[in-house]
Amino acid sequence: MGGFSLENKGALITGGGSGIGRAIAETFAAHNAIVHIIDTHKEAAEATLEAIESSGGKAFIHISDVTNYSQISSIIQEINNTHPIDILINNAGVAHVGTVETTDEAALDRLYEVNIKGVFNCTKACISPMKRAKKGVILNMGSIAGSVGINDRFAYSMTKGAVLAMTYSIAKDYVKYNIRCNSISPARVHTPFVDGFISKNYPGKEKEQFEKLAKTQPIGRMGTPHEIAQLALFLCSDESSFITGTDYPIDGGFIKLNGN
Repeated sequence: MGGFSLENKGALITGGGSGIGRAIAETFAAHNAIVHIIDTHKEAAEATLEAIESSGGKAFIHISDVTNYSQISSIIQEINNTHPIDILINNAGVAHVGTVETTDEAALDRLYEVNIKGVFNCTKACISPMKRAKKGVILNMGSIAGSVGINDRFAYSMTKGAVLAMTYSIAKDYVKYNIRCNSISPARVHTPFVDGFISKNYPGKEKEQFEKLAKTQPIGRMGTPHEIAQLALFLCSDESSFITGTDYPIDGGFIKLNGN
């Protein structure tokens, strides 16, 4: 394929079994990366693996939870022993609806464990080998909620604000080792999670609520996982070698055109 080649590069993608993570995994494999998927959902990970292999790509799956550092560290060491991880995509995450009043302690802890500590765990396990190799790319999945106020997203926004801060800090600390770190901040993206959220919270009003959420973006629709994957592809390819320490909103105009 022309442009943005990831030929023979090892790419580790957390949460690669569905949604944005799956789109990134399939896109990277199509551009000749050796893809490693970490996910807690075995069936979803296997489905992504099957899709990649049926298209002639190369991928491996590792069933694990990003909140468990010892597991993650062991998996990453094992991968690096066979082929170096050149690219880390910190994509795994969980969402939550609620204000500071309606968010309980258990929900806050869960969001921290996955969305913040998960990024820390995977980055910590990958960074030393990248440092020794004097090269590497880390891409974190943020959200517009980390930059602007979103109703009823207190804890989720907290975690995505932390993702931005970690992105800038990692980029600053490791630029001298030729390690780049950026983040992507999508607005609403049409994934299976969104469909499940709507059906659970708005039974009988799915179509109406979907259209309402779609129109939140000034461009009039949600993004697609494929669109996010294309930006990820650019930011992880050598064509973006001059870019680090930057967050990329991909939001249908949400931040700039909604008066925020």
